Amino acid sequence: MDVSTPTTPGAERRASELAATVRRVVGEQSVWDMHTHLYPPTFGTTLGGPKVKSDPNGLLLWGVDELLTYHYLVAEVFRVVPATELPYADFWKMGKQAQADHIWKHLFLDRSPISEACRGVLTTLKNLGLDPSDRDLKGYRNWFAEQDPSDHIDRVMETAGVSRITMTNAVFDDNERERWLADPKVGADPRFAGVLRFDPLLRDWAGAAKLLTEWGYDANADLDASSVESAQRFVRDWIDRVGAIYCAVSLPPEFRYGGADDNSTGSRVLREVVLPVLEERGLPFAMMIGSRMQVNPSLGDAGDMGGLSDVVSVVTLCREFPGNRFFCTMLARENQHELAVAARKFGNLMVFGCWWFLNNPSLVDEITRMRIELLGLSCIPQHSDARVLDQLIYKWDHSRELIATVLVDKYQDAEKTGWRVTDDEIRRDVKLLFEGNFASFLKG
Repeated sequence: MDVSTPTTPGAERRASELAATVRRVVGEQSVWDMHTHLYPPTFGTTLGGPKVKSDPNGLLLWGVDELLTYHYLVAEVFRVVPATELPYADFWKMGKQAQADHIWKHLFLDRSPISEACRGVLTTLKNLGLDPSDRDLKGYRNWFAEQDPSDHIDRVMETAGVSRITMTNAVFDDNERERWLADPKVGADPRFAGVLRFDPLLRDWAGAAKLLTEWGYDANADLDASSVESAQRFVRDWIDRVGAIYCAVSLPPEFRYGGADDNSTGSRVLREVVLPVLEERGLPFAMMIGSRMQVNPSLGDAGDMGGLSDVVSVVTLCREFPGNRFFCTMLARENQHELAVAARKFGNLMVFGCWWFLNNPSLVDEITRMRIELLGLSCIPQHSDARVLDQLIYKWDHSRELIATVLVDKYQDAEKTGWRVTDDEIRRDVKLLFEGNFASFLKG
């Protein structure tokens, strides 16, 4: 009998049961979101609540106006109402609600909201129990205004199925750094795990050295031995302050690491400062590579794009620093296959997520299939990269659906050979993808 094609009623029933089981397990499995830009209320919140004062510079962003004015939708609305009609400067002078009204009108009311960013807002409203068909922006605002920020974090995490949020703490951002210095317990909320991010150390050492000196860590642009020692002390101190579970940088497409003979300043900082400290502390290093910043500065945060990156540089790091562990994600679709193949060669490389412009259904499906075909279950399929709390809801809702579809196909392929997958095995596998692989890689 040919078992490669399920033509019998029994085989069709099993395929249906298997699909239902996989989707149920994926829907029930909690996730440790390994990369976000979310914060607890102690970092201040722009919206506030019945018992919480709003902070215009607060880092916790939530609510319908933040969802609508997120940079994905800002970029999209300028395709509909170009700067020749509404100059960039005039848009940025508008208040948050006025910006949200503008985006709501032009992307949701005057045309159907079928882009992924628009759909995300609708999914979020729906899963919070609000009715998108009401098209009632005032009503949505009133509902959010009644919520307590901390309680809303619990609600969003429960709705999204997120067990813990990893927050990115950019030490060179004045707003973030000053909050850590003002209150050593600012990041103590157990729902959040800290990550230390220090892009300027690698991207602009000369500028970083000036700041380090101002902050009590004497350093110079030449990166002499004293500067290396100061920079190492700076990284150690901030790892301790943040309670970092890993350290991270975002790097441009042009990032290169050429090996031990590469004496470019960024490569020396990586080789002499960052990686020795992280190996000493037993912490992974996350590289998010491929962001080309501010190609259109007038768009603000919406003005970035991506570009092709160099996988060989990642390979060189993995080979020459076997005592370090590397998380890596790349922004260009064209890099994904080569990066996954590289991960087959190095156990100290963990590929993760469909980042930023790749977090669209067609690409998540394609990349997740390719990774599982090459790496089996030894990858981290997704992270949210959420900057607005409520985005956790739609990003994980949409990602779960896509990941489940891939897993259904792969389990069914295995069962066509005669292999039988049990419910417990499915639960084990899904837990690896959503929590276990990340937790294990942190431990080393």
